[in-house]
Amino acid sequence: MTVTLASLAQQTGLAVLDHLEQSVRIPVVDGLQAQGDLIVIPLAMLTPSVHAWPDSPWTDVPPEGVELLRGGSGGNPHTLVADRGTCRWTTHVTDPDSLAIGIFEATEPVYLLHPEHGASGCAPGAYVVRRQRERDGQRARLVAD
Repeated sequence: MTVTLASLAQQTGLAVLDHLEQSVRIPVVDGLQAQGDLIVIPLAMLTPSVHAWPDSPWTDVPPEGVELLRGGSGGNPHTLVADRGTCRWTTHVTDPDSLAIGIFEATEPVYLLHPEHGASGCAPGAYVVRRQRERDGQRARLVAD
């Protein structure tokens, strides 16, 4: 099945901005990807320093998605979308940099949807969802999207 921005918007009930091409097929990537103030990193790139707690409660990601983060400036949500039974998510994470929002594990492609940025796909695997940061002179600050 071809997943498009329009099909993800319909599945989740989230409206995307009119300037985005809604009929485009969403690419699926198995590596690093960024979306505004989020970055998605394959878990294997960060282990052993980043990991889920041993007794972490995991939640199945429903077809309508789960909000990962609401953007700072526009208040638009970054939403993780998956077919039923193909992805689980936990926010109980150890991260020495304190940037991790959570970890998800997917057995099928899953999608990140944002009303302003559109969507991107993640190949099956385990990923860490983190806030992005940027340098501001000598200090680092979180990216505000």
